[in-house]
Amino acid sequence: MVSPLGIGKEDNWKNLLAGQSGAGYISLFDPDAERLDVKIGAEVKDFDITNFYPERRKWGSMLKEMDRVTLFAMVASKLAMADAVLDIRREADPERVGTFIGTGVGGLITTTFEQMRLMADGPRSISLRSIIKLMPNAPSGQVAIEYGAKGRAKSDATACASGLDALFDAFMYIKNNRADVMISGGTEASINPFAIACFSKMMALSKRNDDPQGASRPFSADRDGFVMGEGAVILILEELNHALKRGAPIFAEIVGGGASCDATHIVAPDEKGAGVARAMKEALAEAEMKPSDIDYINAHGTSTPLNDERETIAIKSVFGDHAYKIPISSTKSMTGHMLGAAGALGAAVTAMSIQDNMVHPTINYDNPDPKCDLDYVPNVAREAKINTALVEALGFGGHNTVLVLKRFVA
Repeated sequence: MVSPLGIGKEDNWKNLLAGQSGAGYISLFDPDAERLDVKIGAEVKDFDITNFYPERRKWGSMLKEMDRVTLFAMVASKLAMADAVLDIRREADPERVGTFIGTGVGGLITTTFEQMRLMADGPRSISLRSIIKLMPNAPSGQVAIEYGAKGRAKSDATACASGLDALFDAFMYIKNNRADVMISGGTEASINPFAIACFSKMMALSKRNDDPQGASRPFSADRDGFVMGEGAVILILEELNHALKRGAPIFAEIVGGGASCDATHIVAPDEKGAGVARAMKEALAEAEMKPSDIDYINAHGTSTPLNDERETIAIKSVFGDHAYKIPISSTKSMTGHMLGAAGALGAAVTAMSIQDNMVHPTINYDNPDPKCDLDYVPNVAREAKINTALVEALGFGGHNTVLVLKRFVA
């Protein structure tokens, strides 16, 4: 995990359980100089590529060839590979190792910077490396090169569902015997003036500038939009026998997935939550589980008025009375919305919840919304026995993706 709460799973998990917000005032640029009405975001703090790639020649080349979105993915992948104790070249067939990494917008920082250079100084001013930095598939391509993963590599681009979509695709790829190992997840680096201006213009961002850490408040009646976050989360998915043979550490088992499109509106979720409900039902069916089998839900929970209300409707439609018994939490209450990386973060957090039997809180839940009346684990972490859990990701375009995770028992 590379997120506003820290770099590495230990710091992230500790801060999530403590209810710590990663939001603050934007420091990557001056919002006032850009005349922006949103001054807050959830940045990755103290991110320094040289801490992870100490060879000067290596990190020097990376800084020249990679946008921040790819640098996040490189660091997250390095942490994930270490966590999996996996050396692809010695312990796997590189041709059966794939790289599926989602991103909502790709190298947006490079795109906007190079456009400004073009307008100011003409085409000769543009960097030779612009395209390889800004293309959305750069993270998956660069990570594959780093580890010699010669199986299929691609980028899922389904807005805020991208990271979970990549994991779902990776799961299915292994299930269909097309790979033994998949390096998969999501990455995003969209805290830049253009992205902030765009999302603010469409009234998607919180304007609670006087209270950055209290601005992301999923499911609360006074929520007014999400806080822009950034970062990357990469997981190593491995075919079970392949993992057992090499004694891999296993956090959880993916047992089902589902996906759908609302096909109603490009940004507004379906009024009855029908699309995400179908994805949940499909995931449960593949996992061969009943709604009553689910012990925890990691919700999309963006802190926008429409999403939280309609996501709640969808959960009720699938789980019935059991919906009121399931602890539900929104990681975005602390990390902000990491867009294409958000779903992968939800999956990683869900796996750790299963491992530790702990549910992190939804912070800033001070003013309950009568239309959002489920158990959102308000403000304080909770111990809970979790054997099976569900994670959701919803994206502009009407994309809905759901995975079911289960405790692994040897």
